[in-house]
Amino acid sequence: MSNPARSIMVFGVYLAITGLSFIFIPNIVLALLGFQPTTEVWIRVVGLLAAILGGYFLYAVRYDDLRFFQATVYARVAFFTGMTLFALLGLASPLLILFGLIDLAGAAWTWVSLRAYSSGV
Repeated sequence: MSNPARSIMVFGVYLAITGLSFIFIPNIVLALLGFQPTTEVWIRVVGLLAAILGGYFLYAVRYDDLRFFQATVYARVAFFTGMTLFALLGLASPLLILFGLIDLAGAAWTWVSLRAYSSGV
């Protein structure tokens, strides 16, 4: 498995676990992050989307899809930017930046891996 694929696999597993957590134990996750519990379905919808995205990541690893890997770098940087803006604008808790930082770190790992892979290092 290539190093870019490994970075995507780790992130895909993270997305799947996060998604399943929001589907099955949302209020435990929310409490750990300092958010109020909810009975609304929106958190489970977000969890379902995250789990499905994790599946896309894992599927792309199977075929070593370098173009998908590159696209995820841009998307994860955009996610970090969005979470940071939501927090700075007072629309959400600054704890959301933590999720953004995880995405940013994963994007950096994938980006560095792709650069090394394409240069043959």
